[in-house]
Amino acid sequence: MSSDLAGVEYAATAHTASMPELPSTAPTPPRTRWAAIIWGTVFAAIAVVAIGLLADGRRSDDVSDWILSLTPASITAMALLALGGIVLICGAIGLIRRVQRRAAASWSPSQRGVDGDTLA
Repeated sequence: MSSDLAGVEYAATAHTASMPELPSTAPTPPRTRWAAIIWGTVFAAIAVVAIGLLADGRRSDDVSDWILSLTPASITAMALLALGGIVLICGAIGLIRRVQRRAAASWSPSQRGVDGDTLA
């Protein structure tokens, strides 16, 4: 029985000895997903406003009366305003992503922990 284990140990040692060495670089720290944070906050704010407006029967009736009294021009203006808000949010997310990528590219190897140093 011990001869079976010796064969397994020898095979494992022979297999790992022939593997090439990988370079010893430390992985970069994980990025913060700002797009998810910002969009989550936007959708949470929309949900809070909608619940606040529609939770009470009287407010729900007021909202339905307001929606039925909208003119085509005001509907167009509100749609353009919503589209502008989406473009604004996407632009802010793009700027944050660009800053995050530049910051990651400008880190020196010692800040990444490659030389054994801790993160600054």
